[in-house]
Amino acid sequence: MKSRNQSPTPLLRNIASVLVFAFIFAVASCSDDDDSGPSARIKLASSPTLGDYLTDADGNALYFFSNDVAGQNTCTGGCATVWPIFFEASLTADVLGEGLSLDDFGSVTSAAGEQTTYKGWPLYYYAPGGVRETPNQTTGEAVGGIWFVAKTDYTIMLGHTQLIGLDGKKYKGDYTEGEAAVVYFTDADGRTVYSFNFDKKNDNNYTTGDGAHDAVWPIYGDAMASVPSTLDKTLFGTITVMGNTQLTYKGWPLYYFGNDAKRGDNKGVSVPTPGVWPVGIKDATEAPQ
Repeated sequence: MKSRNQSPTPLLRNIASVLVFAFIFAVASCSDDDDSGPSARIKLASSPTLGDYLTDADGNALYFFSNDVAGQNTCTGGCATVWPIFFEASLTADVLGEGLSLDDFGSVTSAAGEQTTYKGWPLYYYAPGGVRETPNQTTGEAVGGIWFVAKTDYTIMLGHTQLIGLDGKKYKGDYTEGEAAVVYFTDADGRTVYSFNFDKKNDNNYTTGDGAHDAVWPIYGDAMASVPSTLDKTLFGTITVMGNTQLTYKGWPLYYFGNDAKRGDNKGVSVPTPGVWPVGIKDATEAPQ
């Protein structure tokens, strides 16, 4: 008769060894995945007042500069000291946090070197007095009325540059000829947004439904999401035009100009004469009834 206390058979010992090894390997594998997976180097943080905005890996806020509406860095000299550029060299989907798409990112070459862009806007840090903000700070928001946290969902952004009409002439904010930068509405991608002086409150008097005609001044119809903190979101609304949604501001229906071929163009200001199609601005008067 065999003893009850005899050692396990070789087969049982082998099975136990395999199970122990498998368990150790699984634990090690999980640990490796946690430690070696690439962490997000561009991600979203949330502010109770500003909503979601872009940060670097450490949670430092990233910013847009309204002067960069054409997609190039215009922050040089002393400006570059206060607003250092942000650059992510390994720009792949793996380094982006949840809610971000690689298609929205790119890069430009600035005086300070390569710089990452988001939806065509170069990205910056804020470093007042040469000291960079700490994580979760957004003290650079609305500085000068032209610096704003980088967000994914701006329906309206602000450009700040010279108005140059289709006639090639430079215009000031009152649509007389001259040199002066103007702060005006753009979409999220830096495309200029206009109103039409012959419209009435919430009443589009341009669009007819004729494709060729309407393509000259297409309606701006994005759904309202975020605006820069210097603007009052409640002053924006929508109307329905030919079955399509059009955004309004203070009752003025908003449009694009078909001949603005690239971001930062504002050629519509001289068509057919200066001021008939003004750029959208914060201080626009209420549209008439």
